[in-house]
Amino acid sequence: MSSKAIAYYRTSSATNVGADKDSLKRQKAAVQAYAKAGRIEIVEEFYDAAVRGADPIQDRPGFADMLARIAGNGVRCVLVETAIRFARDLIVQETGWRFLQDKGIELIAVDSPEAFVSDTPTAVLIRQVLGAVSQFEKASVVAKLKAARGRKKAQTGKCEGRKSYAETHPEMVQDAQEMRRQGMTLQQIAARLALRHAVNGKGRVFAPTQISRMLTREDNRIYEANKGKSDQLRG
Repeated sequence: MSSKAIAYYRTSSATNVGADKDSLKRQKAAVQAYAKAGRIEIVEEFYDAAVRGADPIQDRPGFADMLARIAGNGVRCVLVETAIRFARDLIVQETGWRFLQDKGIELIAVDSPEAFVSDTPTAVLIRQVLGAVSQFEKASVVAKLKAARGRKKAQTGKCEGRKSYAETHPEMVQDAQEMRRQGMTLQQIAARLALRHAVNGKGRVFAPTQISRMLTREDNRIYEANKGKSDQLRG
């Protein structure tokens, strides 16, 4: 095995990306520990953030940069934390490994160094079984989460996304609804709320569209009815 290598990391979800997340830290720790134990110098690291394990390797920007770097520095060894960190999808995993192998590039999963090194029938079978199990586990988790979201949505009418002002500031929303029923326009409501130091998440006066989302159909129905009466009196 070469005394020099390139490290490749991947996270499949944007929720696992960031300084406060542990996915990348865990991968780096595992790869660096393996390299240190084997006296391997990691000359560079490449990272594909929020790239699914089923995405073909040729569609990954970090992987493409890595290949370009390999072409220029002569390093012929790539270290990854696990085989599924390279690719979770079985077909992508196998075709990606063979792509690197054809270019003379050695791929090593540090948790199981023989996972990609050996091309014996037994090694291929183990690699394919592990890939298939990983695919099954991922599909099972996705199905369970989907079912859980469906149950929660059926119970509450909402499951995902940012919380509404009705959930975070119910009293403010009630005030806005009452003002609307009293005949105020969206702009007037926003101005009145601002006087009470009730502003949006950016510290600015609410936009009319934001006020509109706080209102119910009944609020607007009463507003239109009162507005119609006022128009008749003026007429």
